[in-house]
Amino acid sequence: MGSLSNEAAIVGIGATEFSKDSGRSELRLAAEAITAALDDAGIAPHEVDGLSTFAMDNNSQTAVARALGIPRLTFMPLTPAGGGGGCATVALAAAAVTTGLAEVVVCYRAMNERSQQRFGQPKRAGWGGGLATSHELDQSWVLPYGLATAAGWMALVARRYMVEYGLTSEDFGRVTVRSREYAATNPKAWFHERPITLADHQASRLVTDPLRLLDCCQESDGAVALVVTSAERAGDLRRAPVLVAAAAQGIGADQVGMATPYRADLASAPETAIVGDQLWAQSGLKPADVDLGIIYDHFSFAVLMQLEALGFCTPGEAAAFVAAGETALRGSLPVNTNGGQVGEAYIHGFNGIAEAVRQLRGTAVNQVSDPHVAVVTSGSHVPTSGLVLTSTEVSGS
Repeated sequence: MGSLSNEAAIVGIGATEFSKDSGRSELRLAAEAITAALDDAGIAPHEVDGLSTFAMDNNSQTAVARALGIPRLTFMPLTPAGGGGGCATVALAAAAVTTGLAEVVVCYRAMNERSQQRFGQPKRAGWGGGLATSHELDQSWVLPYGLATAAGWMALVARRYMVEYGLTSEDFGRVTVRSREYAATNPKAWFHERPITLADHQASRLVTDPLRLLDCCQESDGAVALVVTSAERAGDLRRAPVLVAAAAQGIGADQVGMATPYRADLASAPETAIVGDQLWAQSGLKPADVDLGIIYDHFSFAVLMQLEALGFCTPGEAAAFVAAGETALRGSLPVNTNGGQVGEAYIHGFNGIAEAVRQLRGTAVNQVSDPHVAVVTSGSHVPTSGLVLTSTEVSGS
C-alpha cells in the first residue's frame, strides 16, 4: 500500500481579518482568503485544479471557481462534520496531488458565524414536512431534554471527565488562560492585548454546567485558505514548503452527533485516539518528536482530553501537564500559540492549521524555538481528522 507521507506540501496560506461582523458575503471572504493564499505561494488562479472544503461551508466549489476565474477543476471533495473536518480537507488535497487527481488544491473555510449563523444558539430543525435526515433523527433523542447546542452536548462529557479524574473548573480554566496569553501578543487575534487571569475565568458565567463562558470558543466572521501541491513542485515556489508527514480521519464506535452520550467511557476522546494512531504510524514519529501542538479548542477541557488521546499524557494527567507550564512557549509542547479558537478566532480550526505553517516557516508571532514537527487536530468528540506537518523530512527519535 502506498503512502502520502512527505509527498505533498502546504505552500501558501491566506486569511481575512477576524471580526464579529465582516460586512460582506461568505463568498467574498472565501475569495479574499484564497487570493491571499495563492499570492503567498506564487501560484496563479488558473493553475488551481482542485478545491477542498467542508460540507458545512456555504460556498460551493462552483461559485468559488467562478469568482476567482479558475478555468477548470478536476477535484472537488467535501469533508463531513464541522470542526472535525478541517484537517481532512488537507488530507484529501494531499491524496489528490500524490495520486495525480490534481496538481494544485486549495483548501478553504469561510464563515460569518457570528453575524450570520451562530452555532452557539439553538436552531429549529429543518424537516419542512418531508422525511427527516439521519442527523435530525439522532437529535430528536436529545433535543427534548434541552441538549440543543454543542456546549450542552459537551458538558456531559466534561462533567464525567471531572468525576473520573478528580478535576476542577480551574483545571479547565488554565487552558483558556494560556490561550488568551498567546492571543494577547498576536495582533491578528480578536483578543489581542486582552489576557485573562484564572480568577476572570472562574468569575465568568456558567453556560451549561460545568462549562463557563470562558471555557467556550468564541464566534467569529472570517476566512482562511491553504494551498497544497506536490512536494516535488513545492521546492520551486515562493515559500519554504511545509510537508504533510501524515494525515488521517476517524470515527469511533457508536458515534452519534457530537459527544455521544451512549458510550460506556465518556471520559475519553476515541475519535482523536483513532486519528493519533494513524498519524504516528504514517509518519514514523511519536509524541516525543513533536515540537508544538495545534489542539482544537472548541472547549477548554477538550484540549486536555486530546492531549491524552494522542499520547502526550496518560489519561487524567493533562491538567497537571498544563499547570506545570508544559504548553507555554518555552514548555515541552507549546499549544495553540496563535491564541486558538478561544483567543484568535473560530474558523473551524483552519486558522490553527495556518499557525502551524507559520511556526514551521519560522514566521509566527509567538515563535517556538527551531520547530520541525507540528501536530494539528480538528474537533474532538465528532467525526474528526488530524495532521502531522514538518519543515523537512523528519525521522523519529
